[in-house]
Amino acid sequence: MSGDFSAPDLRASDPGASAWVSASAGSGKTHVLTARVLRLLLEGTPPGRLLCLTYTRAAAAEMANRVLETLGGWATAGEDELAKELTATVGRPPEKAAVDGARKLFARVLDAPGGLRILTLHAFCQSVLARFPLEAGLSPRFRVLEEADAEALLREARESVLRRAQAEPESDLGRALEAVVRHADEGTFSGLMDELVAGRRRLRRLLDRGGVEDLIRRIRQFLGVGPRETPDSAIAAACQDRALARRALGNAVKALDAGSETDRGKAARIGAFLAADAEARPALFDAYCSAFLTDKGKPLAKPATKKALDVPGVAETLALEADRLVAACARADAARVSRASVALAVLGAAVLDAYDAAKRRAARLDYDDLVLRTLDLLERPGIAPWVLFKLDGGVDHLLIDEAQDTAPEQWRVVALLAEEFFAGEGARPEARTVFAVGDVKQSIYSFQGADPAAFARMRDHFRARAENAARRFEAVALARSRRS
Repeated sequence: MSGDFSAPDLRASDPGASAWVSASAGSGKTHVLTARVLRLLLEGTPPGRLLCLTYTRAAAAEMANRVLETLGGWATAGEDELAKELTATVGRPPEKAAVDGARKLFARVLDAPGGLRILTLHAFCQSVLARFPLEAGLSPRFRVLEEADAEALLREARESVLRRAQAEPESDLGRALEAVVRHADEGTFSGLMDELVAGRRRLRRLLDRGGVEDLIRRIRQFLGVGPRETPDSAIAAACQDRALARRALGNAVKALDAGSETDRGKAARIGAFLAADAEARPALFDAYCSAFLTDKGKPLAKPATKKALDVPGVAETLALEADRLVAACARADAARVSRASVALAVLGAAVLDAYDAAKRRAARLDYDDLVLRTLDLLERPGIAPWVLFKLDGGVDHLLIDEAQDTAPEQWRVVALLAEEFFAGEGARPEARTVFAVGDVKQSIYSFQGADPAAFARMRDHFRARAENAARRFEAVALARSRRS
């Protein structure tokens, strides 16, 4: 592994400290990650006690190839060349024993059972579930769905739910479909359903908190809408006598009727609305609003001519009524959004339930299931401590690549794996470390439900754990580009 190492590179790859590395494009993320693996091996860490989690199989293969290529080069390099390489890698001239040890690392890694554990996070989760299938409530013969097969199964689940909704129009599912179709034409509806399926990771995350009923409650709570409130009821409430300043509006009608042609048109619309019964007013509501609001629902910049506005109290009355109507329209819009969102939640939950049922029948898991089932296993009372104890016995150093694209559930898996790393010295005298490298600016926000902000939150989490255990923790920024 040739190349120069800056001071930040050496701090980040220091095997004696946990490190959180924020990097930029071309600043050498893989370079530093490889260097850290090499330095851990040089320090005597058994290959099997390293666990490096990457995001794609290609990234895992590239990482493994870089390490093995470097170790292979060390095995055959001349004395001076190897000493130079090691000096650059560790930041100081090596002793003779270190040079001899470096030459043996290639064979040591090749002979290690399983070799270097450089895996995608999903492959690691699959290995955990394969090791503890009964504890995870799975068939020992479970298989993983490839992405294309998972998408096909999702399409089948979606179509079956839509057929059931059409066949049962009076059911919750049928009413949900009717509510969605009311707001979307055929093309828009198809796009909505595609987005619903594409966002299943986030929807599943929401449903796992308390089911579809809890999700519906939180949607309404967020929008400030009651369970029985509808757009029609919101408008009807705004049309009641008690909601209207009838005397002041009546005076405004008289003033407008004496004004320009535009003013008289407004007076006619306002007068007709005030004269109608409360039950008839919702039909006149849009015309009434046009006397106060623009087409975009904002108060008119000039609600009337100067002659009408000079009449005492008219300007204030028109402004107050415009503000009231803005609030009423906003409440009706919130009820409309709530109804559509609740309907989508019901449809989405039904699609996910049908998809999950199809997977259970076939003893299949998709990539999301691998993470969620592993997380459930690691958090399950009575079972998790034993599983973590068995896993904890094989990992001393945890490394996470492309950490900016790690989803919340994936971070929870990482945190659980490292739970005992900073719990005092325990039975191990050596320091155990966590390393992560990522670039929030390059985050693929929708990729596997990634939450870029979690990169900083988890940095603070592990820094606090390390400091409480009197362990070293380095927060390193790689700002220098290696491409220029």
